[in-house]
Amino acid sequence: MQTSKRVTKPTKQRKILFQAPDHTRYKHFAAPLSPELRDQHGVRALPVRSGDTVRVMRGDRKGFEGKVTRVERKKYRIYVEGLSREKVDGTTIFVPIHPSKVMIINLDLGDKWRKQVLERKGKAGKIIEEVVEKPPSEEIVEIKAAVEEKVPKRKLKRRKRKAAKKPAEKKAEEKPKKRKKVKKARKKKTKETRKEEKPKAKKTRARRKTTKKTKGEK
Repeated sequence: MQTSKRVTKPTKQRKILFQAPDHTRYKHFAAPLSPELRDQHGVRALPVRSGDTVRVMRGDRKGFEGKVTRVERKKYRIYVEGLSREKVDGTTIFVPIHPSKVMIINLDLGDKWRKQVLERKGKAGKIIEEVVEKPPSEEIVEIKAAVEEKVPKRKLKRRKRKAAKKPAEKKAEEKPKKRKKVKKARKKKTKETRKEEKPKAKKTRARRKTTKKTKGEK
């Protein structure tokens, strides 16, 4: 199954939110339940519906309680009964509130599908709690101990560190090494070989003729 990458670009996130289909928009209306309802049903949050009693938790209308009259999925807003304001011309309108700023105090359980959702979520929560609370069985602990005894621990071999190579610039700065002079094996001259060899003529240096300078000469 192909997995989709997480979108981090704000423009794409907004596009996904405002062009979402109706069945995914429904999930964005989730609001937390009150502590009493949470203990009763074992559920932490549920999507807000018309008919639920709600308490405003943030904003200028904080602490206001009322029944939800309308849910507008297009703009992601809900309208609470009694929460209204007057316009300049004198007409009263409902104040739109985002569902994340609200806590559900009383649930409307007239719909059988909603009851099924509560039951399913409540059972799942209980199963998770039981699994977390249960200690590991003795059989599993014994099996793990037997496996650890059988498998001998291997000693990790230390890797030899390679000498760091000097950069090319440093090599150029270093002085060139002097080559060792290889001595050639000379043949020993005997008396006979010396006689055969002719005496070499000595080269004389050409003497420069020096002329004595007189006082008048520059």
